[in-house]
Amino acid sequence: MLGAAGGLGLSATLGVSGNALAAGAAGPGADVSIPPDGRYPVVPLAKESWTLGVAQARSMPVDLARVDASRRDNLNHMLGLIDAAFAFGAGPDLLFFHEFPITGFGAGWTRKDVLRLAIEIPGEETEAIAKKARQHGIYIVFGSYARDPDWPGHALSITTIIGPDGKILARDWKARNIKGVFGGEIELFTTTIYDVLDRFVEMYGRDAILPVTRTPIGNLATSSVQREPELFRAMAIKGAEVILRTATGGFVPADIAATSLYNGVYTAVCNNAISPGSPFFEDTNAGGSAIYGPDGEAMAMARSPNETLVSGRIPIGAFRARHRQPTIHPQLYLDVLGGYTPRFPPNLFDSYQPADLKDAGRYLRDKGVWK
Repeated sequence: MLGAAGGLGLSATLGVSGNALAAGAAGPGADVSIPPDGRYPVVPLAKESWTLGVAQARSMPVDLARVDASRRDNLNHMLGLIDAAFAFGAGPDLLFFHEFPITGFGAGWTRKDVLRLAIEIPGEETEAIAKKARQHGIYIVFGSYARDPDWPGHALSITTIIGPDGKILARDWKARNIKGVFGGEIELFTTTIYDVLDRFVEMYGRDAILPVTRTPIGNLATSSVQREPELFRAMAIKGAEVILRTATGGFVPADIAATSLYNGVYTAVCNNAISPGSPFFEDTNAGGSAIYGPDGEAMAMARSPNETLVSGRIPIGAFRARHRQPTIHPQLYLDVLGGYTPRFPPNLFDSYQPADLKDAGRYLRDKGVWK
């Protein structure tokens, strides 16, 4: 298969927040390049199979009256769960957490609140997690609210991949938030790629929109987006072999299974667990974390909504030997996609960042183009 050079998605592994691009990666002006023979770029595998662990953990909103202390409490709980994954011997090679294990999610938070409690990447929290990655020799993947000095005022949702050596391999922006589904009164106010698409592409290139991180255990892609299968199809075409999808407060299992079935890849979803002491109903849409195989069948699934570890073995060597890009026939429908007008256009948060959920609802109320 293709080697590591000229990679697909590596422009996003360290470039998304403005740091130096990964070695050999395409620069910000580069176009996406897809090999024409069904293959995709890889790096050599370190092992023929490995264990994926999905850490279904609680989600506790940071206490705004004690931001530093309560965020540290959440971090320490997360670090304890990393150790717990190795309590009985060999643990996973990759441990995958949900969307907000460090900050939690607060329905009443404003954008200023989120910027107060968000982490920086790299920062104190990623350093502590990197230390655990080195201690156990594993990859760790987790989501978080984040702030970035290259994007002042923007509250971001980032999924981070840390390698066994403690280095940050990727910090992937959320591609889009769903709009228009809350009755028009409220909307999500975090900034996604779609919300600042033109400036994002200007800074990082189109290849960074759907990053694929090539590692010695396989090509990884992350996302906190739900119900948009085209995103995951594109990731698979770019070479994603294992797609790691975070959730908060529930998801549709068929959506996750279909990602695997339609693209012939491994997909995992990590949702939050029951969260005692949460200001929400503590069991709201908790549980269901799972790993799906390339046939769309569940390999492993959480048997309770409590905190638990879901594990599955990924036979990456045998998989890669037979796997190719998804088989599709775009000539049948590219004209349809090209002529489609999204309900909401991109770039709506480039010049204005809403203050809170209600302000986002007000701001977006007349921005939709559908009648």
